Amino acid sequence: MAGLLLAASSAWAGRQLEEPLADSVRTALSAAVGRSEPRLVFADAGQKRQCEQWAQALEAKLLKRKPDELVRREFLLTVCYEARRAGLEPSLVMGLIQVESGFRKYAISSVGARGYMQVMPFWSRLIGNGDPASLFHMQTNLRFGCVILRHYLDIERGNLFMALGRYNGSRGKATYPDMVTAAWRQWRVAEPTQVAQGAAPTQP
Repeated sequence: MAGLLLAASSAWAGRQLEEPLADSVRTALSAAVGRSEPRLVFADAGQKRQCEQWAQALEAKLLKRKPDELVRREFLLTVCYEARRAGLEPSLVMGLIQVESGFRKYAISSVGARGYMQVMPFWSRLIGNGDPASLFHMQTNLRFGCVILRHYLDIERGNLFMALGRYNGSRGKATYPDMVTAAWRQWRVAEPTQVAQGAAPTQP
């Protein structure tokens, strides 16, 4: 796997810290992640159409990073689905992925964080199926990342700056949140409407 290791210059993956979780929190996070391999199950045709429109608007911008049309389309639809499921802006998640992994599915950081959203393996033990290899599955990785970011936002009472710092293991420092915010702006095109209640702030 050494060939998959991200160079420090290409991503800013940090280290989510393993913190004690109350039983109720662990149960809620486990339920949010689910035990089986996730699938795209849109609530209705309107939600699916909104994500399809959002994905179509961003396909050209992602072309160089994901040249295969089917892969690119599936990735964007999944980002939209998982972000909205967690009450996040899809474009915020795109910005985070850009900074964390540079859109590399099999990225591994120097501290072992994995996949698109650079999820630390301990999360699979705490709230998943116990198999850290599952974090290389696209939708599983996106689901974990979105659920974790939502969790940090809830802990920080909606403070995105502090939540992003927690996500990166650099709470209170500006470098990482500033980078994600800048990347977020690059992807804010045709944002789907009606993001779930309790969503992250909509102005970077």
